[in-house]
Amino acid sequence: MRSALQPAKYSPANEIAALQPDFADPVAAADFPQTILRFRNDRWAPAVGLGDLNDREWVAHFGRFAPMEGSLPGPLALRYHGHQFRQYNPDIGDGRGFLFAQVRDGAGRLLDLGTKGSGQTPYSRFGDGRLTLKGGVREILATEMLEALGVNTSKTFSIIETGEALERNDEPSPTRGAVMVRLSHSHIRIGSFQRAAYHDDKALLERLTDYALTRLYGEVPGDNPPAQLLGRVVERTADLAASYMVAGFVHGVLNSDNINVTGESFDYGPWRFTPLWEPGFTAAYFDHFGLYAYGRQAESIHWDVAQLAVSLRPLVEAEPLIAQLERFPQLYGEAMIRRFCWRLGVVEKDEASTMVEAAVRGMTGSQTPIDRFFQDWRGGDVRDGAPYAGEEWAGFREAIAGFEASGRNDHPYWADVAPCSMHIDEVEAIWNAIAERDDWAPLHAKVASIRDMGDALGDAPPLP
Repeated sequence: MRSALQPAKYSPANEIAALQPDFADPVAAADFPQTILRFRNDRWAPAVGLGDLNDREWVAHFGRFAPMEGSLPGPLALRYHGHQFRQYNPDIGDGRGFLFAQVRDGAGRLLDLGTKGSGQTPYSRFGDGRLTLKGGVREILATEMLEALGVNTSKTFSIIETGEALERNDEPSPTRGAVMVRLSHSHIRIGSFQRAAYHDDKALLERLTDYALTRLYGEVPGDNPPAQLLGRVVERTADLAASYMVAGFVHGVLNSDNINVTGESFDYGPWRFTPLWEPGFTAAYFDHFGLYAYGRQAESIHWDVAQLAVSLRPLVEAEPLIAQLERFPQLYGEAMIRRFCWRLGVVEKDEASTMVEAAVRGMTGSQTPIDRFFQDWRGGDVRDGAPYAGEEWAGFREAIAGFEASGRNDHPYWADVAPCSMHIDEVEAIWNAIAERDDWAPLHAKVASIRDMGDALGDAPPLP
């Protein structure tokens, strides 16, 4: 079963000061007309010592951004560059968010509290610095579902409606505004390193490398810190790419400024869960060439990590960096097998790659939904009456026969005929209940259902 989060004492931090003054700009939060608390993550708040905040205190910190005692004295808009759809852009940075505070959980892990929709910054360009309430609701659904499915993801910590009417081109306007706070294991992006390299700032590159190794990975830098860091990023991002595939998730915008050096998924815009194992499925309407399609996500993430290697070249020769990059394909393949077996609820063994390949052929050949497949075959035995007798499933039926069930499969969730899914029709239905009737019950019910599934699945497999 999934490990219960342990309550912790509030432990503030300000480690980001080690990267200043070259890394971020002090900014002020927008003064919103209203602050209506819509969502607080009561699963994660106690884990960082904030579970005892009352609603008034919560809004003061996460709607009005009163500083957290002992943490950052004021918000910081982070500076970074990035490749966006493979085109380098030096004119980006935190345009509608900032780093608000840093805290530690009960295990001493450094976590960031960052915002989305908190107002304009020097990097807003022509944007208003705001977030739609629908965008906030979608982020709740994405992060809750991904967390339950074992993906290393940021957590939606707070959503507060702001009383503003926002104009948008891609949804009915005016629409309601919100400000979000996410809990994340750092906001150090590949694009953070790209910016330092672009400006030939070797001192900042060295500080970023040291920060990532010592404060995020908890490692002592060795003889070659840049290659050491790249190796960890390769390991984490290969696992991330595999976790997306097994979850049936399409991030939509895997630009290098959206890849965290801890391998933690974050910043959800046009995400989707694909109903079918369909490699060409895309999430973003503007991804005209399918660059970030479901089946190309590993390729895209590997390409982004290669940009980190390029950025580290001023500090080290190419050979050790290339050696780390070349590990990605094998690590990705191993992670696919490890995570597929975990979600299926079977013990991994040597024949697992054949089983996974047969399962994918069966899903694609029969057009069986991904969530349906994992529900019907939990523990390696097919659910009574489930339709898997066809020829397209012959290879999988043979391959799965020798696998043993892992963990506990007696959670009440597994007795449900219908799997917990998160496809676009349900996302829209949940939002429509809010938009049309201010009815938040479907959202809360869905979050409860997702967390129930997460409890049934248990902890995701750790990296080897």
